[in-house]
Amino acid sequence: MTTDWTAEARRIARGRRFDEFSSPPARQAASPLPLSEAEIREAEAELGIAFPDQYREYPLRQSAGGTVNRLCRSSAGWGRHGDSSTNYDLLTTDFPHPDSYRADEDELDAREPPAQDFPDRNAYQAAWEQWDAEYEVFQERKTSGAVFIQENGCGFSTLLVVTGPHRGSLWFDGRATCDLILPLTLEGRPVSFTDWLARRSTDLVCW
Repeated sequence: MTTDWTAEARRIARGRRFDEFSSPPARQAASPLPLSEAEIREAEAELGIAFPDQYREYPLRQSAGGTVNRLCRSSAGWGRHGDSSTNYDLLTTDFPHPDSYRADEDELDAREPPAQDFPDRNAYQAAWEQWDAEYEVFQERKTSGAVFIQENGCGFSTLLVVTGPHRGSLWFDGRATCDLILPLTLEGRPVSFTDWLARRSTDLVCW
């Protein structure tokens, strides 16, 4: 059975809840008040995840936002304010280590349709759009099981893994320039959420 990748890309993109969380409010405190234990549990239950311990203490003891994208409830449910990148439909799927899909990405790159293989422009365009949509789905799945907790400018973001073997680890989404998602490390080890709070993500990336 042939996959309609254009339809699949549209379906998977709906998990971003763009309209609900992408625009900042007209007025927002620089450091929103902490959330209650009941609110944290409600968010976890609704999202189908358990927040990593160190992160969980942050909205509970310090602030619902501040350094990280604010965790809040909208008409669509719980999510992160100012974040249009987290795919909430993929949060319960394990975050894939980049090494696990490198060969698949190379194979997908190699399948980009060449224009000379098609009898006319329309046939080529239709094939290329299907390939491009498949690539879009592939890229979206790279951040399964992770939340975009901080925007770092120029298309860069910091990810916190919430599902799978790498749960609790932090990653730098550098795809805007280098097409890579890279681990954040401190002194050669994965940086903890607590240590990350006092540093800049760009200082913790080995480019």
